Amino acid sequence: MCPPGPHAFLLVIRVGSPFPEIFKRSLEEHLQLFPKRVFDHTILLFTAKSPVTDKMLEKEIKRWPALQEILKQCGNRKHVFNISEREDRTQVTTLFKKIEEMVAKRAGGHYSIDSCDGHFPSEEMKAMVGRASERIAKVQTRRRELKALIEGGKTPPKHLKMVMVGAQWSAKSSAGNTILRKQAFAVDHNRTTKICEMSHSMVADRLLTVVDSPGWYYNNTLHDTCKMDKAEIENIMHLCPPGPHAVLLVVGLASAFNASYWQAVQQHMRLFKDEVWNHTIVLFTRGDWLGRKTVEERIESEEGLQWLVEKCGNMYHVLDNTKRDDEAQVTELLEKIEEMWAGNKAPLYEVDLGRAEEMEARKTAKGAMAKRIRKTSQRQDRILRELFRGERQSITDVRVVLVGRKDSGKSMVGNWILSEELFDSTWMKKEFQNQRGTTTCVKHEGNTSGVNFSVVEAPGWSRDLTVPDMIREEVKRGVSMCSPGPHTFLIAVPLSQSFTKADYEAVVEVLTPFGERVWRHCMVMFTWAEWLNNRSIEEHIAAEGKALRKLVEQCGFRYHAASGARFVYPFPINELYQKMLVMMTRNKGHYFAAEVKKKKPMANWQEEWNRREQELIDRMLKAVAQEPDEPLLPPVKMTASSNGAFLPNFSRYRDVWSPKARHWVSEWLTIGAVNSEGTSGIGSMTASYAGKLENDPLMTTFFHRKRRNEVRSSPRQILHRRPTEALSLSKTEVAYTSRQNVRVMGHTIQYRTHNTV
Repeated sequence: MCPPGPHAFLLVIRVGSPFPEIFKRSLEEHLQLFPKRVFDHTILLFTAKSPVTDKMLEKEIKRWPALQEILKQCGNRKHVFNISEREDRTQVTTLFKKIEEMVAKRAGGHYSIDSCDGHFPSEEMKAMVGRASERIAKVQTRRRELKALIEGGKTPPKHLKMVMVGAQWSAKSSAGNTILRKQAFAVDHNRTTKICEMSHSMVADRLLTVVDSPGWYYNNTLHDTCKMDKAEIENIMHLCPPGPHAVLLVVGLASAFNASYWQAVQQHMRLFKDEVWNHTIVLFTRGDWLGRKTVEERIESEEGLQWLVEKCGNMYHVLDNTKRDDEAQVTELLEKIEEMWAGNKAPLYEVDLGRAEEMEARKTAKGAMAKRIRKTSQRQDRILRELFRGERQSITDVRVVLVGRKDSGKSMVGNWILSEELFDSTWMKKEFQNQRGTTTCVKHEGNTSGVNFSVVEAPGWSRDLTVPDMIREEVKRGVSMCSPGPHTFLIAVPLSQSFTKADYEAVVEVLTPFGERVWRHCMVMFTWAEWLNNRSIEEHIAAEGKALRKLVEQCGFRYHAASGARFVYPFPINELYQKMLVMMTRNKGHYFAAEVKKKKPMANWQEEWNRREQELIDRMLKAVAQEPDEPLLPPVKMTASSNGAFLPNFSRYRDVWSPKARHWVSEWLTIGAVNSEGTSGIGSMTASYAGKLENDPLMTTFFHRKRRNEVRSSPRQILHRRPTEALSLSKTEVAYTSRQNVRVMGHTIQYRTHNTV
């Protein structure tokens, strides 16, 4: 349109908008239509609604390394337009001068269309237009045949039921509002449809029922989609019993229907029976993006779209949601649905009612499980806060290691924590994920809200492969980069994707070399929290299955969901930091250090008390996690006991020989322990358990027969012996309490006999 070719390309970028690495790659992908030297004819044109000084512009450019690279390829040519001051023509004349200077350096040359080397083949365009015309003729012929059936007496139903399925951000909800001619479904730039929603309306003398469903991430395979979304998508058919007349498969025209998009549609439609294609119409949205082209030309330009419309028997329609008042486009869609109905042997897509009942029962069970997970997390949090009241750590230098599979959002979390785009993140296209990615550990530092963070991102592993040795070695190196040791391991788990047994095993495989104690420093970091919308994170954990629940449990029910806009800084780090503080306080401010496998002399009693205390807390928190929602027995209050019980801080006494220290241990183990379910005495144990205790190997190791008889008759006496004996007895005494109900912070914890510390 600019023969013999343009003199300049203006690459327009709004001042203040993000420009991460993924934007640069997207730009480079689109510019593959042109030779590389297109940048020799390009000027970066920055737009703003208020005056922008040179200093402000330079500061903005420095925020985005990817933008700096593009600017360098353009020879550092740039200009700023204040679009609010259109009367100021000097900014236009200045731009023209810069263009003239650029052209002069090119010896007056323009960008030659001939140099495109066949990127605009006119013959191919003519062939595409010809195929589009053939498709139009074929569709019109078929529609005349179907209309003849209706005119011949096959009367369509007056109540049309339709369901909408499709990828996220395909404008399903907007299409539903256009069809119903009212604001039935919420619409904004975020993910708004979290569960199936239904609405009704009278349109063109027809009663309509439209059901909207959550969309899958546009390039996710069915395996990648989380179970909660798959269940909701499958459930949509059961909301129109005995089944819908039409399935509207929504596809947006604003983006390419590439191989990954095509695969995602194919696989997610497998959630339904094969007969679904007989009742499906492809509903193209964002019709305004076609411009002067026809939808048939767009279909012929992409192989995936050709397959899709032919799979649906050439049943398709275009909606322009910007023209809500255009009732004709809705009426035409309803006519196509009636024509499809007339041509089908089965009047509707029949659903399995038994399957509907099964899904409802499963949903109820998952809801109860989500409630239990939330209660467990809250119980453990309350207990830890009470145990360490007054001992809260105040740590201003925090070292974090990020681990997780590829595309889990590790880099994004690192950028959020540091409030700066430092880690290279890829989140848009799977094609890009194979091109680049973190292959070695990367470390960045920064200060956020007065806290100095050192963040190390370890390379991620592929879901479809076993974790290579290189990844395990890099994670080890990442830990060493946080010298003397990291306070927190954040395990990144994307909420927009599934979490399988293989994913869990990969995480365990990566962290196993650090020993069992590493889990005390781990927290699950859920990314893409906007995918949840108003659903709770506990609902997702419950629905996703055993693998994710096991990971959360192994991390001590410590988890956080990162929400907020992708490129809005500063990220609200305070809540995450508070959870880190609770975990660090529980670890007494200690950072993680690799376990050293060597025997140490039992001389440092303070260190031994710390170790025993940590093990006891671990056992107690696990008991809380296993506690039923309702106590098995009502709490029993012992003589001279206080309400509830406390766990003493065994490590806060400098002199472990102190009688007071022994008294605190005794008080917790006796007063804190309520009567067991098999005894009617106070502070006693059952004879059957005493017999088991007599044969316990620990008893054989530490006590002779006379002392064992003393334990059987009076456990309190043993605790007041010499400190060395009390210390060696700690395992046995916890075994004693493990047979009883212990009241801790208002919660009954039932210890079992095998829970010895």
